[in-house]
Amino acid sequence: MDIRLRLAANLRRLRHQKEWSQEHLAFEAGIHRTYISDLERGARNPTITIVEKLATCLQTSAGELLD
Repeated sequence: MDIRLRLAANLRRLRHQKEWSQEHLAFEAGIHRTYISDLERGARNPTITIVEKLATCLQTSAGELLD
C-alpha cells in the first residue's frame, strides 16, 4: 500500500478514536482543516514536521502514523 494511503487510514482511525473532527485536529496541530482533509484522502505529501505535529496531537508516534 502507498505510504500516503497508510498515513491517511491511520490518521483517520486515530482521529475517530479521539472523536475529533478534522477541524479540531487541525486546530490542535496548527494546520489548516483542508490540509487535514487532503491528508486523509491521500492527496498530499506531508513533511516530516507535519507528521510529527499530528503524531504529537494524537498522542502516538510518527512511526505508527506511517505504519
